[in-house]
Amino acid sequence: MSVDTARQTHPRAWLILALILCAEIMDLLDSTIVNVAAPSIARDLHAGSAALQWITGGYALTLAAFLIAGARLGDRFGRRTLFAVGAWAFVACSALCALAPDTPTLITGRLLQGVAAALLIPQGLGLLQEAFSPGDQGRAFSIFGPVVGLAAVLGPVLGGVLVDADLFGTGWRMIFLINLPIGILAAVGATRIFPQSRAESAPRLDITGTLLVGAAALLIAYPLIQGREAGWPAWTYALIAGGLATLGALVLWTRLRLRTGRDPLVQPSVFSHRGFSGGVLITLAFFGATFGVGLALTLFLQLGRGFSAIHAGLTATPFALGSSVGAIIGAAVLAPRIGRNTLQLGNALQAAGLILTLVVLSRTQLTVTSWDLALPLLVWGLGIGLVIAPLFDFVLAALTEDEVGSGSGVLNTLQQLGSATGIAAIGTVFFAAPGYLAGFERSLQAGLGITVALAALTFLLPRQARP
Repeated sequence: MSVDTARQTHPRAWLILALILCAEIMDLLDSTIVNVAAPSIARDLHAGSAALQWITGGYALTLAAFLIAGARLGDRFGRRTLFAVGAWAFVACSALCALAPDTPTLITGRLLQGVAAALLIPQGLGLLQEAFSPGDQGRAFSIFGPVVGLAAVLGPVLGGVLVDADLFGTGWRMIFLINLPIGILAAVGATRIFPQSRAESAPRLDITGTLLVGAAALLIAYPLIQGREAGWPAWTYALIAGGLATLGALVLWTRLRLRTGRDPLVQPSVFSHRGFSGGVLITLAFFGATFGVGLALTLFLQLGRGFSAIHAGLTATPFALGSSVGAIIGAAVLAPRIGRNTLQLGNALQAAGLILTLVVLSRTQLTVTSWDLALPLLVWGLGIGLVIAPLFDFVLAALTEDEVGSGSGVLNTLQQLGSATGIAAIGTVFFAAPGYLAGFERSLQAGLGITVALAALTFLLPRQARP
């Protein structure tokens, strides 16, 4: 009998699962809850449009830049150690955000939150595999998925409740203060309960490669966010070109490390597969459109329509419910039966939802109600769910077994990078328009164009998902 098969479930495995879910919930809340609070933050701190884009997208940007590095550090120095360090750092950064007296401090706190999350989040799955025996892992993950999905559904609503409740006069600051008890519980629990977990042959961290990834992300995102307010001077285009050149330098550095027998940040062979390279484009575009249009929706409802934070959060509930239902149907029912057609069906529903929203807006203008948007948002959410759940399984099906680990890290990084650049790009489209209604309509049109392109790109993926 193999050692893995003989491994017993840890006596406190279910408590370990609960603590890991605390970390996942914090991450999801900080990815969604800030959108709802953005207009309140803007009013309180007198933040401009570019500052709002940094506040909402900065977290995902630094999370993307350091996610693979965080996973490598956990493999090498112990996942329990990195989980605890990341949780304490997340608590400290959340406190900084909550106490921020001005916009630069809040932006700094959000960027540092992303770095802390990059240390914290990658450790969860490895810890679960160590805590549960192979026979119990299925039950653990059957709980993991729905809880994470529920957090994503409730995030905007919870954000609205916390902002409008104005508990102890905190207003929007409570969306960060709520992380403190959750994060402290996770950090203390990890130190006392988690087993230490390391990879058997952990690769060394590629510090230069990590810095190149971070530099490229910043060089591309910064001009996308600041360019509109600055009037798109020559330096904005120069920075974007510099970001692309930095990506080229990363490729050369990776090849050099391979030739000298050192571990690269990313296994370059994954990009030799057409299906994976196509999946890279799909991942960036899909998450960019989803998060970018999602931010435009929240801004329109509160700034353009005058909804309260809780009203805006409740208005978005059909989208969240639709995406949750679509994710279950897409992964468990459709993907095994109709293969990548699941993604194309999801793209069609996304496009239908965006078109329905544009039709409703053309009819109602600034008198649009939550009920008017309920069906379009439900259809759009269903389409998002059909894509989001099985997407990575289709992309990873293009790789060999020894490439899957590196490919998974790349996709998770691209998910966060796509979210950040989508908020930057579509946020710029929104604020550049003459009015909030026009901004939302243009954002929807941009999302529709991306969705049509995604439908064509899915033909590059393997026909069947990875089991």
